[in-house]
This record gives sequence, C-alpha cells and structure tokens, in this order.
Amino acid sequence: MAASSTAQLLCANRPSVNRPSFLPNLPLLPPSPSSLFTSSSKLHVSGSRRSLSYCIKASSDDTSETSDVGEVFSGLKEKWDALENKPMIIIYGGGAALGVWLSSTVVEAINGVPVIPKFLELIGLGYTGWFVYRYLLFKSTRKELADEIEALKKKIIGSE
Repeated sequence: MAASSTAQLLCANRPSVNRPSFLPNLPLLPPSPSSLFTSSSKLHVSGSRRSLSYCIKASSDDTSETSDVGEVFSGLKEKWDALENKPMIIIYGGGAALGVWLSSTVVEAINGVPVIPKFLELIGLGYTGWFVYRYLLFKSTRKELADEIEALKKKIIGSE
C-alpha cells in the first residue's frame, strides 16, 4: 500500500467469527497503524453492520482540532494567572469536591434502606402534582410564576 501525505485508504474484511451481540464489529487493522497515520490526520470510517468490509480513510486537513484545544488551555492559563488569591480557589474547589463526594455517600446510604427510596419518590410525585396544579394548570397562575421568575432573575443579577 503506498503512503501519501494527503490521504491513505485501508480496507479490511470483517471476520466470519460468531461474536456475542454485545461486542461491536470492528474492522481489522494492520499491526502498526501508527506508522500509517500522522498525528494531524482525521480518521473516517465508512461501512455498515451489514456490509462485509470496512474502509478506513485518513486524510490531513488544514484546520486542526488540537489548535482549538490549545486555545482553550491558553485561555484557562491566562485566567489562572490573573487570579490573585489562588490558594483560596484551590480550597473552594477541594471543598466542592468533598461536598459532592459526601452527598453521594449520603444518597447511596439512603438508597440502601429498602423503604426510603420509594417513600421519597412518592413525595416527589406529590410535589410535582402540586406544582402543576398550583402554577401550570391555569393561565393566571402561569403568569404569576413567570413574574416570580423574572423577580428572582432581577434579584440575582442585582438590577433591583
């Protein structure tokens, strides 16, 4: 197979081995695919589950996705360098991660008790029914809900 800088084409037959249904039908690749593809190549797979062969085509494009990732990381680095109180940000981030872990542990413990999850589902369904009846069923109450949401938005933004 001749390698070119702009495009390469590799076709492989799908094996006729009976696979379990949960395994995907993947194409056969040569022993060292890294020698065929460059780092700036995009991989295109064509074929279907019913076809007997797959064709893989790698081609270089002028637009690189790695430049987008580089721009994101450079933007994050600029924002990080602009921060004055970095240890406090790290402490807040660690506290948030600890809070998520702790709440996940509490929820798993509550789910371990057989009756509590069904009871909480019942409470959730009751509250949802009440909310629909109170705010969404009639036009006047929908208007009231919209006004309350707008007031909350103004309060959060600080324009009130």
